Amino acid sequence: MDYCVEHESEVLEQGHLLHSELTGQIIAAAVEVHRELGPGLLESAYQACMCRELSLRRIDFQTEVALPVDYKGIHLDCGYRMDLVVAGKIAVDLKSIDKIVPIHQAQLLTYLRLSGMRVGLLVNFNVSILRHGIVRRIL
Repeated sequence: MDYCVEHESEVLEQGHLLHSELTGQIIAAAVEVHRELGPGLLESAYQACMCRELSLRRIDFQTEVALPVDYKGIHLDCGYRMDLVVAGKIAVDLKSIDKIVPIHQAQLLTYLRLSGMRVGLLVNFNVSILRHGIVRRIL
């Protein structure tokens, strides 16, 4: 079962939101990038700046992480890539779009299922206030 977590009190593990400190650090980095750049740029610009900001904060991450699909014993390299994987625990999907729609959230959940990770962030930089562009999903 998956949950959309927009309030930090909905899904707890041993009394704490799963990976809340780390997601807070990622969100703070995204806020800084958005504060510096504002909306309206290409996703690739935000991704490069997120990488720089995470590096400055000494947060471990990988970018463009391959996501193969295993189907009934066949390993398929379909070219899927996760924008960022932070500390091997959190998938971060970056967007610069008019509006987050259900298919974007479904894509993030699929990434979580295929990767075995439980927590994902969807960050849309094309908004005037970044908190309106952030969705946290837990699988």
